[in-house]
Amino acid sequence: MQKKHPLLSKTAILILVAAVLLSGPACTLSLLDIEIPIGGGGDTPSTPLPEDALPEATPIPSAETRFTVHIPTPLNAGDVLVLSILDEVSGLPFNAINYPLEAVDAQTYTAALPLPINAVVKYRYIITGNNRLQETTSENLPVRYRLYKVEGVGAIEDAVTSWAGQSFDGATGHIQGLALDSLSGHPIPNLLVNISGIQTLSDASGNFYLEGILPGLHRMTAYALDGAYQPFQQGAQVEAGLVTPVQIHVAPAQIVRVTFIADLPENTISGAPVRLAGNLSQLGNTFGDLGGGFSTVADKMPVLTPLEDGRYSVTIPLPIGADIRYKYTLGDGFWNAEQDKSSEQVLRRLIVPQTDIVVEDKVISWQSGPSSPILFDLSAPDNTPAGDMVYIQFSPYAWTEPIPMWPLGNNRWAYKLYGPLDTVKSFGYRFCRNAQCGSADDLATMGNATAGRQITVSLAPQDIRDRITGWTWLEEEMPYTIVAAPIQARNNDFVAGIEFQSNFVPSWTRYTSQAMQNISALHTNWTILTPSWTFSNTSPLVFGPQPAEDPLWDDTKLMLEQAAALNLNTALFPQPHFPESVDNWWINAPRDFGWWNDWFDHYRQFALHHADIAARNNVPTLILGGDWLAPAMQNGLLADGQSSAVPADAELRWNAIITEVRTHFAGEIWWAMPYTSGSLNSAPPFIKSVDGVYLLWDAPLSQGSPIDKTAMTNEAIRLLDEEISPYQVSVEKDIIIGLAVPSASGAESACVPNVTGGCYNWKELNRPNADIPSVGLNLQAQTDVYEAMLNAINGRAWVNGIVSRGYYPPVILRDKSASIYGKTSGDLLWYWYPRLLGLAQ
Repeated sequence: MQKKHPLLSKTAILILVAAVLLSGPACTLSLLDIEIPIGGGGDTPSTPLPEDALPEATPIPSAETRFTVHIPTPLNAGDVLVLSILDEVSGLPFNAINYPLEAVDAQTYTAALPLPINAVVKYRYIITGNNRLQETTSENLPVRYRLYKVEGVGAIEDAVTSWAGQSFDGATGHIQGLALDSLSGHPIPNLLVNISGIQTLSDASGNFYLEGILPGLHRMTAYALDGAYQPFQQGAQVEAGLVTPVQIHVAPAQIVRVTFIADLPENTISGAPVRLAGNLSQLGNTFGDLGGGFSTVADKMPVLTPLEDGRYSVTIPLPIGADIRYKYTLGDGFWNAEQDKSSEQVLRRLIVPQTDIVVEDKVISWQSGPSSPILFDLSAPDNTPAGDMVYIQFSPYAWTEPIPMWPLGNNRWAYKLYGPLDTVKSFGYRFCRNAQCGSADDLATMGNATAGRQITVSLAPQDIRDRITGWTWLEEEMPYTIVAAPIQARNNDFVAGIEFQSNFVPSWTRYTSQAMQNISALHTNWTILTPSWTFSNTSPLVFGPQPAEDPLWDDTKLMLEQAAALNLNTALFPQPHFPESVDNWWINAPRDFGWWNDWFDHYRQFALHHADIAARNNVPTLILGGDWLAPAMQNGLLADGQSSAVPADAELRWNAIITEVRTHFAGEIWWAMPYTSGSLNSAPPFIKSVDGVYLLWDAPLSQGSPIDKTAMTNEAIRLLDEEISPYQVSVEKDIIIGLAVPSASGAESACVPNVTGGCYNWKELNRPNADIPSVGLNLQAQTDVYEAMLNAINGRAWVNGIVSRGYYPPVILRDKSASIYGKTSGDLLWYWYPRLLGLAQ
């Protein structure tokens, strides 16, 4: 049997990630007795133990798997090649089990490992010794992990493409695949497909694309994030410079009910929420890289309820045959997660059987090492909005994911940190609202550059009392008087809308329902959601949803269901994310004929994917286009004025995409395009093939100071009457005005000045982007622009709607962004929207 090789202590691993922050107590010590309401604030009743005698989990048999790996160059003297089996529940940098490999020759290594039958193993190769290097792809991106389903005795042949810090310039091939349900034949969306550590998600049509694969025979593994389909793997032969077509038929999994019962340590605070952290999406796993190397989010984990005998329980529908890795926690997969007798992280395994089952576990300890727990007792300001949750965030080497504190009532919050406190001597911590640390912080620890409040671990228990004097971006509002105006009511087709911003993070999902309710309270009748894909590589082009960065299939579906529950009309307006500014991305792209062909293929896939989501969820409108597409239009130009070299048939390509989208989606299609004075003269002709124009207003209303609101209204009227109205007559399409107005000085002139003499893109002021100190906060400027535009649109029946763009769903912030949530501009819409819709006088 191959011996496990723990390469480094837990403390050493943290030191390798980053230097430990300087120690220093920041708070007053106190003796505090707390009593937390059951469930962390709710009245959760005790649950009786199921009476039916259900079978318990049985030990899992194992089988030997031989791994053989080929590396690109021989190792340096003193280096060791290691196979690292990963724990995504704790976080990929933590709790890995490392096995050294034996040399077959200078570039071939091997090891035989006993692995549990039916387990899905996540692993990667690393070099330790004089250097610590992780394997990378041909595009120099880190390999997150490889996947292997253990079906019996097996042999694995892998090839490492490159190592971190090295570049790869060899030949590669590509895979173009289709994932289908083996029973129904329907396409499978959101299926994780992994080959040689390169991974992607299948789109709504079941299509997937994998770029930059070494030539040769590889193992391809498909994995459902929620376990709804059984893991699938097969070989795939890749040839240099060629595309390998594959079609996979994946079997759906049947569901059984699994009841987890946990016996907790005696020192567990009564009423503290106990969560089940696990490796499936419904157990908190995002399958992405979050703060500090984590992958799980506490708010997405199921919460256990107390039984009459003092134990805790939760029943979860889980797929038969799924390999469930899980642990119990008072925090997330790392902080306050259960420990064994040796103060090591616990990671339990269950292969879900074919019948309902009760799993009884005993949690040995929440603590690790001799250090005593730390109790944080927080008093929040009186202006903390009702319904907000306060979170605590820790930084032992970098800021990790925020954890919800335990509400005690009257703006008092607590959290007891048990561990792991044996890995650091000191660390930073801070507080924030609704998990949006870095944006909704307390004033003392604002932004992501802060080291936070400092604390040193101790053998003696510590009770730490903190008081927040104020929240960032939650200063008291200035009084605002709404001036009554005669408002012309429109018919039911008028759009009075709110558009979400697109900087999604997984912690949003707990708060999007609350955001929908706030939007509904404005008497909004339309909500525009902005699901996104990310350009993770430019050449070859890689464009698709990235876990933890883009809302995945289930995230978008959830938000659509929340909107439908409030009778809100919805539109999908898919957005791209870029690794740099959009202007620089276009300038730096190859933009030769082959690249453009690839780009149009990827945009087509992007459009069809979101058309399918819209169709399957009865969404009435799909919005294509946007202010980022100017280089891809006929005779397109870059931001520097140079030609984009877009193919001469670009207009035909756009018409073809719209035509194909209509074969997937029967609702209305709007085209979004930016508007500045004179820009409609170059609007694309294919606009005539869509149903409406979503005009993204970027025209100045004032250039002078002081601001004259009457003059601003008159300028808006002039632009509407002299430019937009004639255009509407010529194209005979509905016109919906989209307003993205920062709460910043310069908003009236449509130019928030930057330090180089230009203007900031309004999205640069959105959260979670860092604050820009040179930009002045000006809530009144945003309100003035909205008031001018509303007065100008009032009485112009040919304008079919107005939408407030950039809404930040998770939390109220009176910041410089375009979000109107909690600002006076939101109050203005609360007055205007119901009157425009004929709901009020």
